[in-house]
Amino acid sequence: MPKLRILLADDHTVVRQGLRKVLEERSDWEVVAEAGDGREAVRQAEEIQPDVAILDITMPLLNGVEAARQIVKRSPSTRVLVLTMHSDEAYVNQILQAGATGYLLKESADVDLIQAVSAVAQGKSFFSPAVARTVLDDYVRRLADKGITDRYDALSEREREIFQLIAEGKANKEIATILSISPSTVETHRARIMEKLDLHSAAEIVLYAVRKGVIR
Repeated sequence: MPKLRILLADDHTVVRQGLRKVLEERSDWEVVAEAGDGREAVRQAEEIQPDVAILDITMPLLNGVEAARQIVKRSPSTRVLVLTMHSDEAYVNQILQAGATGYLLKESADVDLIQAVSAVAQGKSFFSPAVARTVLDDYVRRLADKGITDRYDALSEREREIFQLIAEGKANKEIATILSISPSTVETHRARIMEKLDLHSAAEIVLYAVRKGVIR
């Protein structure tokens, strides 16, 4: 099995060295590139097409949010994990909209880094607990502002089945095989689910599923 290929981007050399040491304790993982600024991170990602890119938000020349957005666009197979000191709502929303699937606080990196990288590499989402609470609180507040307590009950039985499979990180083709339906039907259901629940990304689906107890 080929090694998991990782790009590290942080403007502090010492931080990158520490992260590399932790990551490469896994014999099946390899840090294939490092970058000290956002522009270099985008260039490296486009050239090397790593499996996972770990980005700091605050980087010179190009910030981590914009770097994430460009990497997702130019290297679609690369999963983006953001590593940052910021847990406030503004940063979280920006990075979700940029297409990152993981948001890890530096204060918990020593404990959660391996788990976070493993999750995003498998196509799942990962959020530090404090970040998850921030996003969930924001979601609940948005529903309350619209006079809605919960929309989950509005999903059909099939939609709830597909909702769980999406939250577990399964792709449309996998879901289609499990449920014996076409991928296009899965995509139609996915769009309806996101519309009904007022969700806008796979990451938001995961967080909502955790809140509902659909997945852990």
